[in-house]
Amino acid sequence: MANILNIETSTAVCSVALSSEGQIVDHHENYDGPNHATLLSQMIDNVLNTAKRKDMRLDAIAVSIGPGSYTGLRIGLSEAKGLAMGLDLPLIGVNTLQLLTVTAMFKEFFDDDTLYVPMIDARRMEVYMAIYNNGLEAIMEPQAMILDEDSMADLLGNHKLVMIGNGAQKAETVIRHPNAQFMPDVKPVAVEMMALAEKAFRDGRFIDVAYSTPLYLKDFQATIAKKKVL
Repeated sequence: MANILNIETSTAVCSVALSSEGQIVDHHENYDGPNHATLLSQMIDNVLNTAKRKDMRLDAIAVSIGPGSYTGLRIGLSEAKGLAMGLDLPLIGVNTLQLLTVTAMFKEFFDDDTLYVPMIDARRMEVYMAIYNNGLEAIMEPQAMILDEDSMADLLGNHKLVMIGNGAQKAETVIRHPNAQFMPDVKPVAVEMMALAEKAFRDGRFIDVAYSTPLYLKDFQATIAKKKVL
């Protein structure tokens, strides 16, 4: 197993975690709002000091790449790139929607045919979302969507759909199907990145340290606006 420094800044939560051999060695979170610029560097220093005390050599840096807020993702990815370059380590990009899905799976037991719908709040009734099965295979690729009472009606007729994240709170106001379950309080945090980051490390799936960019919510809001015009 690898020693990985995990950084998650895609929402208002700022968090960092050190994972090793399937365990969390150290972690820090702040839920008080978008204070990433103030908090992130100190959180990383704390975790690096833990690694030094335990004589742990880092094998990779993992960072959330969105979708999420422009400022949070920019700060997180900038810190992660700097560390990866300075320490000559590979960089792992973790999709926020997959992270929300894995977090929900670990929190509660679901039937094998359950589908997972991670949702990131955009504006008005808009969300950025995807749909995954129990094997984290995409039934619907990540995309922007305007929610209404008929959203995902075809899938709800045959599957239980678990809607996850801050966008699920919007969905709960319009989707009334008995097969819909809502987990709006699930937040993406660094401690939950471990499984996805370790799998990416084993598979050798790294992102370019110099040129990788995150998925910003504002880009998908622009996509929705363009659809409205068309």
